[in-house]
Amino acid sequence: MKIKSITSWAVDLGNTKPYTIAFKTVDEVNNAFVEITLDNGITGIGSGNPSEYVTGESFEQCKDALQEKNISFLVGRDIREIHQLTFEVWQKFPKNPAARAALDIALYDAFAKFLNVPLVKYLGQKIHSLPTSNTIGIKNVEETLKEAQEYGERGFKVLKVKLGIDLNEDIERMVKLREKFGKKFVIRIDANQGYTPEKTIDFYQKTKHLDIELIEQPLPAKEIDAMKKLPDEIRKVIAADESLLTPKNAMELVRPPRASGIFNIKLMKCGGISQALKIADIAAQENVELFWGCNDESIVSITAALHVAFSCANTKYIDLDGSLDLARDVVKGGFILKEGIMYCSDKLGLGVERI
Repeated sequence: MKIKSITSWAVDLGNTKPYTIAFKTVDEVNNAFVEITLDNGITGIGSGNPSEYVTGESFEQCKDALQEKNISFLVGRDIREIHQLTFEVWQKFPKNPAARAALDIALYDAFAKFLNVPLVKYLGQKIHSLPTSNTIGIKNVEETLKEAQEYGERGFKVLKVKLGIDLNEDIERMVKLREKFGKKFVIRIDANQGYTPEKTIDFYQKTKHLDIELIEQPLPAKEIDAMKKLPDEIRKVIAADESLLTPKNAMELVRPPRASGIFNIKLMKCGGISQALKIADIAAQENVELFWGCNDESIVSITAALHVAFSCANTKYIDLDGSLDLARDVVKGGFILKEGIMYCSDKLGLGVERI
């Protein structure tokens, strides 16, 4: 079954709740989309949202990579050659992981529809549901408590709180969350590379009694040797994020002494489903837990990440809230969310439909 045509376009999906993290404020959500059409009319859709600060790929570079002249090499190819096609995408766009992700996701969506199964079933479903965290940006104590209250009222039971600017305020926010809500929420934190080793240890020691589930990327991305020198008990609960872009990074992180006990995989960092699975395999061999994250993304790529996450037995955490505060989207359907818990639907492929 051959690919008849492929198109791409870009949309600002908007953000109803702008937020701040350690290195930027997010108030717009530009996504690039790709749609593949097969000879029999089956379509596959993919989307990409780069994080230039993390991967070096700007949105303009992502859009340029997805111009018709660059992606037309896929036209006329057989969708049944899925692994060869994703390999060629990886080779052709080495510096454009979000553009690769959009193409990669579209290929997998079309292929799973061709097979007449949900993508997660083709990949091999190991997990059927998990609670997603919902993210609170860098705010003062009062605003943090207010947003946590709102998420609790919407049924969410897991919070991921962005930290990394003021250590004392970070600790105070954790203390006040536990004082106000007790054990109502599981709490994860993301320092977005904002700490030094000393601050990481200080934060851990002063919040140990608060039962913080994990600490995401406390140190700058390239300071892997410094991560490896942190105490064992801290490294076990660290989730490597910006330090983990590729399977090669994964191998470096697990080389003894292991830098983190958890890998945060994002399709936009590694370049899509095919590369994410390679990272997940390395993690499985080394008994590293998986934590699937996202940027501010369309339902398309969030759903793709969920399908891949649920195909990996070592997936323990998901943070796939990137589409929940969009002002609009180009599709409907996709993942199912009930009381903060995410499920894959039984629809074919990703189960998304163009609006």
